[in-house]
Amino acid sequence: MNLEQLLNVTEEERDLDWEDKFFMAFTSSEIQVLAAEPQEGPDGWPYLLADTKGEQLEPAQKILQWLASRGIGLALNPTKSYPDFVFNYGMIWHFRETGLFYRRQDDIKKGAVELSAGQKILSGPPTEEYLPNYVRKVIKDFFLDQGLLSVKILMLSTDGKHYDLAFSLESLGNPPEKEHEGIAEAISWFLPPHYSILLTSEKELPDFLAL
Repeated sequence: MNLEQLLNVTEEERDLDWEDKFFMAFTSSEIQVLAAEPQEGPDGWPYLLADTKGEQLEPAQKILQWLASRGIGLALNPTKSYPDFVFNYGMIWHFRETGLFYRRQDDIKKGAVELSAGQKILSGPPTEEYLPNYVRKVIKDFFLDQGLLSVKILMLSTDGKHYDLAFSLESLGNPPEKEHEGIAEAISWFLPPHYSILLTSEKELPDFLAL
């Protein structure tokens, strides 16, 4: 199926197999940018608006490369009642780095993480492959806009297999617990969907590092 045929599939029929075929068709297609400047989406994040049809088409991969360096998402065919697909920034830069928009992991941990006293913890800075420097700068600039000048992070694992990208609550200004979920959701826009985010206190943990 080509891209046009895939986009004619109803929302109810768009399963994981459809998504795989869509990603492949989309990245080899050409699209038309509808507005030079990114537009704020309903979720408050900036998106470049693009259509799969038009007279001034450009390679989708060229557009994705441009977006990856600027911290912008992409809304495809936004003039419909709902866009055909919305790419957050995390998906876009992960594609630039790996050729994949995200990785599927059925065993990704969800919910709260509890650490018991004396539990062995593996820690360290995120690698350049995991969190490229240009992505770190985009996230850092976001926090600077929120008045947070020195956010700290650390990779944490209790089993050596599953790692969380931990953000220091102290460096986030010790927000009340009721705000933690919203903060994590905001951070997740900058990261591919399979990344695990943790907000935690620095107490009794290895030293956190500047973002």
